[in-house]
Amino acid sequence: MTSTFFQRIFIFILFAGFIGNVRAQEYKYEIGGMAGGAYYMGDVNKNTPFKGLNPALGAIFRYNPNFRWAFKANLMWGQVSGSTDGQKNVFPNNAQVSFSRSLIELGGQMEFNFFPYSDKFAYANAKRFSPYVFFGLGVTVAPGSGNTFAGPNIPLGVGIKYKMKNRINLGCEFSFRKLFGDGLDVTDDSNSILNDPYHMKSSFLKNKDWYSFLLLSVTWDFGPRNRPCNSINSNSSYR
Repeated sequence: MTSTFFQRIFIFILFAGFIGNVRAQEYKYEIGGMAGGAYYMGDVNKNTPFKGLNPALGAIFRYNPNFRWAFKANLMWGQVSGSTDGQKNVFPNNAQVSFSRSLIELGGQMEFNFFPYSDKFAYANAKRFSPYVFFGLGVTVAPGSGNTFAGPNIPLGVGIKYKMKNRINLGCEFSFRKLFGDGLDVTDDSNSILNDPYHMKSSFLKNKDWYSFLLLSVTWDFGPRNRPCNSINSNSSYR
């Protein structure tokens, strides 16, 4: 997919958000946790999603300026691993290598809700569930006894959120994290070949590592907005 395609998607999301109902939700903020799985895609896993799924945990904070948009900050921990065992492609000199390491991510994303999201405000067509998409920027650090990896990432993902009851939100999301280096799978000299094993010229999409999260989340709303008395009375039937 070309950069023009992503630009069109981005413009569409912005346009839909601004022409839609942008009135504010009842609460400004959310805080909570996420848990699920993480996996890696790179030189020792080219095409198989969810291969080598490992545990992942995290904390999230959201600011909700209105029904459609949310700004999210996250601190994530995950385990990723990979191995040449059972792969169809052959590495130079028939090398057999593997790796396993933990990573820590600090990032921020913008979320766009396809439906106005709230369990109240039925007069505004608000829904207590909504699919959403998100994009952003983050930093990944993967410490190790040998090589430490650190670098920026670009998160792209989709999810669905559901307001189970007042102040409590459930969610599920899937995302890719695009890295700008090829060293996530290099932990020591035994697997150093994974840093550009075929000596291919690097590009944005080629010869770079990725990792993904599949996560469930629970968050709690806080920070109620001050509303005029007539607005509160008009919404009382929806509580």
